Amino acid sequence: MENIGFIGLGLMGLPMCRRLHAAGFALTVWNRSLDKCRLAESEGMVAAMDLSHLAQSSDIILLCVSDTTAVASIMDTLDQQLRPGQLVIDLSSIDPESTRRFAARVATRGASWVDAPVSGGVNGATLGKLVVMAGGDEQDIVRARPVLQALAQRITHMGASGAGQVSKICNQLIVAANAMLIAEAVSLAEHNGVDAKLLAPALAGGFADSLPFQILAPRMAARQTLPVQWKVATLLKDLDNAGQLSRQSQSATPLAALASQLMRLHAAQGHASDDLSSIIQLYLNGETRPC
Repeated sequence: MENIGFIGLGLMGLPMCRRLHAAGFALTVWNRSLDKCRLAESEGMVAAMDLSHLAQSSDIILLCVSDTTAVASIMDTLDQQLRPGQLVIDLSSIDPESTRRFAARVATRGASWVDAPVSGGVNGATLGKLVVMAGGDEQDIVRARPVLQALAQRITHMGASGAGQVSKICNQLIVAANAMLIAEAVSLAEHNGVDAKLLAPALAGGFADSLPFQILAPRMAARQTLPVQWKVATLLKDLDNAGQLSRQSQSATPLAALASQLMRLHAAQGHASDDLSSIIQLYLNGETRPC
């Protein structure tokens, strides 16, 4: 069993590390904030002193950080520490062009890169029920699969480097537009005398049903925003990546653009770090207008 290094102990990263630790992998972790490292240590994981320490002790390195800038910052240090034969698996959601550049950079060190963004939220990470959309060489996906299987119910090789990130953008485009429609539905129901708490069980199994609907509609109806499961800022970042990809490929994404505008308005009002269910506030506060 290969030694695993894991960078990023945030909302998704820490439960994924717990899954890997429980699966018996030799796990070394690193995070910018020391409190998360101390928590991981208290649970039996090894905390690296720095990225150099983590790179030296790992055969496979997993990243799960906030955005492209965060990945770039880590790679500015990490790629000088890489050695031939190491595999970097990026679980973060970043733009496809950057991920191709990172793959090319690690290749100069004799290492390999797999972009493997995930979907399923905190609950999926906790239960090991994530879905993984992977991009990279087939042999690297085969090598990554035993590690990813501790985290995911399904791993799909989507194509060459960057294909995983393109697939995740498609996923987030659907999630973001769906979240806005769910908020609209909850608001419309409430404005017309229907108990919005009944929507999720009433529509379960029908054509309008989805995992986000079953999670978000009850939370919106109850005005429940804790615990945070999806940060508004995270989805907004993904929508920005969708807009960039749309422009580069000349592919029309008007609904994603509208969802991005509404999400940005909500974030600008101080909700960037709030749960996605908080977007119901846009409708409660009259920030949207009837069409």
